Amino acid sequence: MQPRNAPHRLTLAFVALSSPALMAQSAQAEEASSAMVIENTMVTAEEEAKQALGSSIITAEDIKRHPPANDLSDIIRREPGVNLSGNSASGARGNNRQIDLRGMGPENTLILIDGKPSSARNAVRYGWNGDRDTRGETNWVPAEAVERIEILRGPAAARYGSGAMGGVVNIITKRPTQELKGNVSLYTLLPEDKAEGASKRTNFNLSGGLTDALAFRVYGGLAKTDADDADINADHANSALAAGREGVRNKDINGLLSWQLNDAHRLELSSGYSRQGNIYAGDTMNSNGGGDIELINSLYGHETNVMQRSTYDITHLGDFDWGTSKSSLTYEYVRNWRMNEGLAGGPEGAINGSGADVSRLRNTRLSSEVNLPMSLGSTEHVLTLGGEYLYESLNDQGSFRPQSFDPSGGNGDQISGFDRSETKMTAKSFALFSEDNIVIGDTTITPGLRLDHHEEFGDNLSPSLNVAHKLTDDLTLKGGIARAYKTPNLYQSNPNYLLYSRGNGCSSAQTNNGGCYLQGNADLDPETSVNKEIGLLYDRGTWRTSATYFRNDYKNKIIGGTDVMYDVNGGRRVTQWENAGKALVEGVEGNLFVELTPSLDWNTNFTLMLENDNRDTGEPLSVVPKYTVNSTLDWRATEKLSFQVAGTYYGKQESPTYNYRTLENYDEAAQQDVEAYGLVDVSTGYTFNKNYDVRVGVNNVFDKQIYRGGNASSSGANTYNQPGRALFAALNISF
Repeated sequence: MQPRNAPHRLTLAFVALSSPALMAQSAQAEEASSAMVIENTMVTAEEEAKQALGSSIITAEDIKRHPPANDLSDIIRREPGVNLSGNSASGARGNNRQIDLRGMGPENTLILIDGKPSSARNAVRYGWNGDRDTRGETNWVPAEAVERIEILRGPAAARYGSGAMGGVVNIITKRPTQELKGNVSLYTLLPEDKAEGASKRTNFNLSGGLTDALAFRVYGGLAKTDADDADINADHANSALAAGREGVRNKDINGLLSWQLNDAHRLELSSGYSRQGNIYAGDTMNSNGGGDIELINSLYGHETNVMQRSTYDITHLGDFDWGTSKSSLTYEYVRNWRMNEGLAGGPEGAINGSGADVSRLRNTRLSSEVNLPMSLGSTEHVLTLGGEYLYESLNDQGSFRPQSFDPSGGNGDQISGFDRSETKMTAKSFALFSEDNIVIGDTTITPGLRLDHHEEFGDNLSPSLNVAHKLTDDLTLKGGIARAYKTPNLYQSNPNYLLYSRGNGCSSAQTNNGGCYLQGNADLDPETSVNKEIGLLYDRGTWRTSATYFRNDYKNKIIGGTDVMYDVNGGRRVTQWENAGKALVEGVEGNLFVELTPSLDWNTNFTLMLENDNRDTGEPLSVVPKYTVNSTLDWRATEKLSFQVAGTYYGKQESPTYNYRTLENYDEAAQQDVEAYGLVDVSTGYTFNKNYDVRVGVNNVFDKQIYRGGNASSSGANTYNQPGRALFAALNISF
């Protein structure tokens, strides 16, 4: 047992149901907000968060040893419970894979940057099957600007409110330093297969003290990943439109000022701008066919979409005798310029040469919290109270432009509530939350309660309970349960948002007479999930292991409905987005770390998915491997020379068999599984002196390649490209 005079550790940041701002400050700022001493009780938020079973931390050194080609998802995917998947099981936009935590899908993974939500993908039109033409939120920060990445899965993540049913990924950037420091990083990746896109980037980071109380940090960079060749899948795909991975051009700049006003008050101002322009590879929403192939081919290699994200925020941190406080005001402005795509049988999701439009997303968020440590009898508490307010505004003129298949409205033959003249959508919501971390001997209990109110969808109450108990000095039992939720997005809930199919995408159970519409539904209910986990952690210092069982009972998933509300225009059926039945996500995660020698570490984790399906249809929520094993050997041969071997083995990815949209099975020939496969990466690093270090390596040593076949309707799970062998080199210059 722990000695009575040793400090107990409580948590401020790893608490149930608190605001997204709770993880905003990194370890370097803990003196301002996340550490304090009360009698013999040390409260350290970051240290407690690291000990959660459903958490992982990727450090800057981890990123340096295994740098991603461009997107941070390349390295995040190697953690337990993490996969890359498309936005739906349909396989549309199959190469736009994003972080998927515990099989709940990318839209249920909340991405934070310095504790603040990144929501740029919400400015991208939402397709019939839940598809978005987006790369997600993990490419807004250059890899070399990251201090660490925190990943929370399961009940621990539910406290962040809407959108965190699968979990939370918090990308924490490097903090200012009082000493003037800087670095420049160069990186390039060269694929052996010339049909695959190469990558290169140049980044810088500079920080220092302007006065004793005022410090700054600025980072920026340029990066480019080329598109795969237009014909990379030609010998494997069923359509010329089953494109490979598109490329991207990145431009990033971000600045932070940290001002220590006095011992009790710190003020921080930050602002950032990022631009991501795609390099078109020929993909469409319906990559099985449709669209003007000649036009699409002519656009190869050009920008057809540019995403610009600007952020501004001001944060106050207080450190008082009675506790700490944190308040922040943030503004996120996203401009999504893209060439217009078919909306109404034109076909949907294919560029049609009708010009371009911009959708503009504005999120204004105010959050505040106080942390109150106290002793009550023989127990130590840290009570956290707070709230947040969010105003969302989305103006999407491209998705709400007039369509050739809009209902005429003549003779009373119109869609109820439909008015295409309004292109702006707004939503207001606020939350109040409370939690208490209670230490009773060797047991830490964290009850929490969060109340969210949305102006359209009313109140949502999210209780939670997390418990940790030390069975012995080395063995700890941990578990938790929490109710998580996600509100309908601004497209799903807007009656003016209309999609149309001429017939092929409509239910086969009804006679096709003019096709079918899918209309936004203001009467939807939020999606909910009761997330549970329990597991053991055994830590002997030089080696440690853990195993966690998790289960998410998912309800009210929003899908494109098939029930016909009524007919218009001579028989065209009108359906709406609707809440579906129940789904179950269930699995096991494990980790084993062994210090084989003082200079040689072996780290292995695994994820086994037991269930991941809709309880009514048996179809998967997202196409993820049945199991995943990641294993890494790190050898620090000398103070200057290091080596790494990293391997990942993915279990079978099973094909969907049933198309809920058309209410019919996929053809047996289309039900193609992706068989189990493995990848091995090797690299070596050398530090010349304190100013120069280099790392070179080979990704996918055994050249395992997977070629995309198309969408699920023709290719099952075979909907993405796995790049083959590639050589990389990275140079870091610091001063």
